[in-house]
Amino acid sequence: MSKIKRSKDEKIFDFINYSLLAIFGIMFIYPIIYVFSASVTKPYLLEIGEMYLLPKGISMASFKAAMSLEGIWLAYANSIFITVAGTAVSMFFTITGAYVLSKPELKFRKVLTLMVVVTMWFDPGMIPRYLNMRDLGLINSYTSVIVGFAVNTFNVIILKSFFEAVPKSLEESARIDGATQWQIMTKIYLPLSTSALTTVSLFYAISRWNGYFWTMVLLTDDSKVPLQVFLKKLIVEKNMAGEAAQIITPESLTSPQSIIYAVIVLSIVPIMVIYPFIQKFFRKGVTLGAVKE
Repeated sequence: MSKIKRSKDEKIFDFINYSLLAIFGIMFIYPIIYVFSASVTKPYLLEIGEMYLLPKGISMASFKAAMSLEGIWLAYANSIFITVAGTAVSMFFTITGAYVLSKPELKFRKVLTLMVVVTMWFDPGMIPRYLNMRDLGLINSYTSVIVGFAVNTFNVIILKSFFEAVPKSLEESARIDGATQWQIMTKIYLPLSTSALTTVSLFYAISRWNGYFWTMVLLTDDSKVPLQVFLKKLIVEKNMAGEAAQIITPESLTSPQSIIYAVIVLSIVPIMVIYPFIQKFFRKGVTLGAVKE
């Protein structure tokens, strides 16, 4: 079978497309490689700028020092709790909201959908949101970051589109058998939307794990702050000021900078470990439904 000959314009387009993708790929992956390399490079070589990309003089002392920092494991546990509980709460509200809005028989469906979509365009702003949390008595409460930011409108729209694509004949058959709306949703819609649910769950989990600003503002107790806020304290507030004053020599095993890089690696490892196991669902979830038949 002969190959289709590509035109000159198509070849130029492919060249530009692949070149741009390669450049963007390098731009995105370089910081990750640099952070991993810096975390295992000897502090002296890191301080004098001898490391550019790959590690030099590999040492794991910075990881040992990072894991022995006071409060790091409590911050890790807080991040895990906020991520797991937050993702579960977000998925519950998102699934139920999307399921209801996907029903054509819902009264005022268009109006309700518009009210939901409007929140994508207009945000109340930082100060009103904070004042609302304060007046509700949610400052320094996990409820403020778990429930207060539970729903992402874009994720609701994604699931709504998936639910609308489920054949109505399946629902009608279940209704004839006496199934309730809850049973229809859990026994028919959710099993048929595994890829979408996994994708949305990943979106929520990453957002929760990387959440920084509002956890810093709303959680005032150091015993409740997640790992990202703990890392901010190391970098910005210089909790390691006493160690930062030390002179870094070729014999130094650690430095404030190398420890910070080690904490950064510890903070991104969980997502990097989980992602390969759900990649196939993620890839299918973001493309399924893109073409409407």
